[in-house]
Amino acid sequence: MASLTHWGTIDGREITFPMTVDSFNGATLGFTVPLDAATNLLPGEAFEVIETAPSMAQFIISICDYRENPWGDYNEFNLGFLARPAGASADVVGSFIYRMPVDQEFTCEAGNKVMGFPKVVTRIDAEYTDDRVSFQLWDQGEVALGVALPRVPNGAINQVESTSYSYLDGVAFATSLAMEMSSSATDAADVELTIGSGPIADELRSLGLPTVPDFCMWGEGLSATFQMGERV
Repeated sequence: MASLTHWGTIDGREITFPMTVDSFNGATLGFTVPLDAATNLLPGEAFEVIETAPSMAQFIISICDYRENPWGDYNEFNLGFLARPAGASADVVGSFIYRMPVDQEFTCEAGNKVMGFPKVVTRIDAEYTDDRVSFQLWDQGEVALGVALPRVPNGAINQVESTSYSYLDGVAFATSLAMEMSSSATDAADVELTIGSGPIADELRSLGLPTVPDFCMWGEGLSATFQMGERV
């Protein structure tokens, strides 16, 4: 068994790494958006959005319904772009997260203090039926983003290793992670994306959303391992 790194305690709970999530349900959606509009949402110069096609970038919405997580059974939205540290070689591909709203206080505090994630607490609703799942992200008392998609059975489970980049209070961070993803893709035409009101909704409209995603993946009962965030 790999040795654990003890970071300290928050609210009397020990924080150790690697941090293993035993079970979560997750959706990942990708959209082709204008590069200039994506770059405008980066709050600093430590990272650069990857140009995935001439003058275009890849916007990623990742939604996690954490079921068995040391930091709580909470819901989370990740909004960001394929990116790399500024000046890094073309083979370096990670994901810059410019917003990470969650719906519980502890994971927000831990994510801020330990990993440099830009977590804030807000309302996030999740609703399941036998064949569909939907999420709503609230911002300033209004629904900012709604995502609904088919609840397809898991396909082959792939282990994906990546790096998440972020800023918190002007400091740049990088967090390594390994996450399971189901190979089950949903038909993009069956995905419902609604944009509401508030600052988050305005940012999404600046990217040209709502539009049909390039792809959408859904999986249940997945696991993930996170390393401690490091300053860049």
